[in-house]
Amino acid sequence: MKIFNRARQRPSASWRQTTDRAFTLMGNGRFEDAGALLVRAADLEPWLSDSWFNLALLHKFRRDWEQARAAGLRAVALLDRNPGAPDWWNLGIAATALQDWALARRCWQAYGLRLAPGEGPVSLDYGTTPVRLSPEGESEVVWGRRLDPARVEVLSIPLPSSGRRWGEVVLHDGSPHGERVADGVPYPVFDEIELWAPSPVPTYVVLLQAETEADRDALERLVSEAGYAAEDWTSSVRLLCRDCSESRMPADDGHSEHHDPHDDGHLSHRSAGALWIPERECGVAAPAGVVRTLLDRWVAGNRSGRAYRDLEEVC
Repeated sequence: MKIFNRARQRPSASWRQTTDRAFTLMGNGRFEDAGALLVRAADLEPWLSDSWFNLALLHKFRRDWEQARAAGLRAVALLDRNPGAPDWWNLGIAATALQDWALARRCWQAYGLRLAPGEGPVSLDYGTTPVRLSPEGESEVVWGRRLDPARVEVLSIPLPSSGRRWGEVVLHDGSPHGERVADGVPYPVFDEIELWAPSPVPTYVVLLQAETEADRDALERLVSEAGYAAEDWTSSVRLLCRDCSESRMPADDGHSEHHDPHDDGHLSHRSAGALWIPERECGVAAPAGVVRTLLDRWVAGNRSGRAYRDLEEVC
């Protein structure tokens, strides 16, 4: 973890030693012990913005948003400069978590972002971005729509192990971990901090018999037109080691020639060299009263080449 030093004068040796020890403890997950040391550092150098930035950072890791906001406000009050200061970004995340939109807007503008005048939630057209769900557990990188500097709406259908659903909004950190490259364009991967807004739409898994790719595509199109989502997990999911997941990786949907050596298991997008395997494991995000109706309509479009079985709600 990096300690930002932007003091008007050099902090004392005691402050530096205390802060270094605190960050070592934070890196080991010992947040309570680290918090006591950072409070001591703030007592030693209360005029130093870094003292309060570090405390705000600790509270962010602990998801204590009220304390993160309080410490963050003290940090920005002591800043020598505004544009680009990470203190403002960190405070903006806390404000967004608390839905303190006036403060969030102030933070993003002070950091240097341009916002249209208004009140309420910040709405910026940041396009799509990959986000890593459950980064401290069985992490999964999915694609989403970036609503503002700290929130992403999930557009992919996450695997049930992530505990997340299609359409949920997650709060994410500002420092990217890795990249995904799509059509030659690199996209930073942001780590989820916590769930910001849940989705009422459940996730189902179903085994399809799709004679051709066009049959599979027909289901995804049909569900999308109904306002929900279907995703062929057999093609879209790759299992990667942690180092590769946090590096620059091509975003492969299974239709390209790229083959990653870490692809493995029944969810791999390649299977024994076959160009197309009719049995597909598919995720469907739709209400309970709608999902079977959509599948039946899909089968009716080509009864000789389409079927499904083992429909199960998984998240």
